[in-house]
Amino acid sequence: MMYRCGWGAKEGQETVLAVEITREGFEWALRHACLSHYVPELHADQAEWKRQLKHAPARVQWDPERDLHLDPLPYRSLQLGLGGEAAERYADEWIVGIEDVTPLAKQVHAHVRVGELTRAAALLPAERPYPVAERTVSRLRG
Repeated sequence: MMYRCGWGAKEGQETVLAVEITREGFEWALRHACLSHYVPELHADQAEWKRQLKHAPARVQWDPERDLHLDPLPYRSLQLGLGGEAAERYADEWIVGIEDVTPLAKQVHAHVRVGELTRAAALLPAERPYPVAERTVSRLRG
């Protein structure tokens, strides 16, 4: 995700934070989320989807994951947007840690710029699939 802020170089996005939240909070957001786009197989009709979207405190969209060259990978990752009650809970209840990873983002980017992808990748945290109950995400597949 560090690349989305230009590795900490985009104006107004010069600080990169790693925010750790509770599992309970993340799963609450998933249970109360609505897809950011209409899917006929999942929604009765567009009007119902729009109603759900308007009232949902969280939105889900699936974006292609990217490699260090920003080329799309063959799988997608969940992007979760919070608003209303979810944003309040996030700020007041779910956060258990915040770390400034701006120096790390800049270091990774420096390696990428000169083609040292192995060194860049070695600095990144290990990513693994997040285990979650199928019933929680089945209505969020788009």
